[in-house]
Amino acid sequence: MLREQVAQVAQTNTTVLIRGESGTGKELIAHAIHYNSLRAKKPFVKVSCAALPDTLIESELFGYEKGAFTGAEARKKGRFDLAESGTLFLDEIGDVNLATQVKLLRVLQERKYRRVGGLEETQADIRIIAATNQNLEKLVAEGRFREDLFYRINVIGIHLPSLRDRREDIPLLAEHFLEKFREQMGKSVSSISREAMAALCRYDWPGNIRELENTMERAVALEA
Repeated sequence: MLREQVAQVAQTNTTVLIRGESGTGKELIAHAIHYNSLRAKKPFVKVSCAALPDTLIESELFGYEKGAFTGAEARKKGRFDLAESGTLFLDEIGDVNLATQVKLLRVLQERKYRRVGGLEETQADIRIIAATNQNLEKLVAEGRFREDLFYRINVIGIHLPSLRDRREDIPLLAEHFLEKFREQMGKSVSSISREAMAALCRYDWPGNIRELENTMERAVALEA
């Protein structure tokens, strides 16, 4: 079902909001949408919103002009510049401050933005995919996330269930990670025993796909 939904969404050009617990594979889905779309040969640019301080996120997104602030000795391109004609993936968008939310809303509405310290408007031919593990409706009710921006990014919504709620995917994912790390480490291990696979399928995976990937990496690394 998820595969079909991703394929369908990829053929559109609208904004997508991917939601799910941490580690459920939101970035993987964003990549899948991009690389199955008409923008596949254009850039895919990721912004980890939670990792950027409030004082830097605006200049990181939109870039800045020479002299915009102390230390701005030359014009710098922002992520919107770098993602031109492609896809901009805003990971953990719930952590963006309100001032930047206003500017993101304007880009989504008018497809234009200004660099920090600039007067000229730049056209934005970009598809935006956002992701979060937070309850945005709750953030809206608390006044920490703009309601109008929420509706703008939630044109198409994709919910990723936790791995414990889709255990049928565990064998396929485990085999994928086994192959990935076997090749990376040059190991000869080629399969997962029946007992080990049963244990993987019984476990609840609170860290979701990320925890499964780490587990498989450790298992391959320790294999004699």
